[in-house]
Amino acid sequence: HVVRKFLGLISSHNIPVYLIDPLILGLVDKDIAQIRSTPDGPSPHCKYFCVPRDFTTFALLDKTWKHEVGLFRTAEKMGFQWLKILNKDPRLDGMDDLSGMEIPLHYIFKLASHAIHLVVFYERSGNYLWHGPLRLKQHMDRKFVPFRKLHFGRYPGAYEKPELLHVSIDDLKVQIPKNPSSFLEEMSHSRFLECRYREARAFFQLYPDDASLDAVEFRKKAKSLLHLAALTLNNLGVKFWLSSGTCLGWYRQCSVIPHSKDVDLGIFIRDYKAEIIPAFQKAGLPLKHKFGKVEDSLELSFQGEDDVKLDIFFFYEEDDHIWNGGTQAKSGKKFKYLFPKFTLCWTEFVELKVHVPCETLQYVEANYGPDWKVPVKRWDWKSSPSNVQDNGVWPVDEWDDVIQIY
Repeated sequence: HVVRKFLGLISSHNIPVYLIDPLILGLVDKDIAQIRSTPDGPSPHCKYFCVPRDFTTFALLDKTWKHEVGLFRTAEKMGFQWLKILNKDPRLDGMDDLSGMEIPLHYIFKLASHAIHLVVFYERSGNYLWHGPLRLKQHMDRKFVPFRKLHFGRYPGAYEKPELLHVSIDDLKVQIPKNPSSFLEEMSHSRFLECRYREARAFFQLYPDDASLDAVEFRKKAKSLLHLAALTLNNLGVKFWLSSGTCLGWYRQCSVIPHSKDVDLGIFIRDYKAEIIPAFQKAGLPLKHKFGKVEDSLELSFQGEDDVKLDIFFFYEEDDHIWNGGTQAKSGKKFKYLFPKFTLCWTEFVELKVHVPCETLQYVEANYGPDWKVPVKRWDWKSSPSNVQDNGVWPVDEWDDVIQIY
């Protein structure tokens, strides 16, 4: 009854919303073929929207409506109580003079004992959708709805733009993501970390940014290399994240470190695919070296434009830590870099939606030690990292296989 009234309310104001309620989408997904084939809905009795729950969740794309007072007036006339949750627009945080503008992130409409949670999605420059956290201001009624049960808003989230499908469910016409199961899968690891703009500004006050022609050129090349690498790996369905100096640059200064000279990515060895090397070569990035093997210490390096290279490190999971390997070509010496266990979150970096370790500080500290905030121009991968260990030597009879330089 409440969902029907809500859908009537928003259609009378021409506001396009779509259903993102995980409970209902999970049920719909089981019958998706039947629902698609019968435009008027599979059966007259209420199978989906009548499942007991405290609220139903919908999404609204920010650019598809104007925040109009009329909607709330009509809602009140229909008996709804409503709550609007605003917060700072993180897209403006990167710009000194614009921070602090508030935008609507969540709306909650309540009628009797049921509530509608309307999550506002914003399009961001990496061509993806973002929603903000749900943080109640001090004066707000914390008992308005059972906030802790809400599926969206514990933290910000990032999503691909979904293709939508018009369907009829329980005699109600709604839009849903065309592929509910992939939306639900996305939802389970949608957590988004904003770049730390304030800390980045403080960093640049201590260490003024390098604005030389070389630095500007390198950043431009690193950005296009990262976009090409992301496209290549995403097409293969291989999950990756910003690692080493690229991760440090994102975390410390929201930018590419200009003296780093390469782009570093991490991939779990369980996600390794034999197609990775040919796919990069086809994308115009020849293999520069291949060290190690799939079972042990694999790393790949591809040659980008001019002298900018792409390094891909493969990570191995043990019971209590994660590690990646290193190989010294001339001696066959092996090294191991130890990291505490981590999970992956989304962020935006150089206009790209990309993964970083959620536990970024621990990750960066493992690699760069407690002084990671201080820029270091001279870096030796065999001795500088805090987490490096000797890991023996490759047997000479394996060198042809595990030390390949092109």
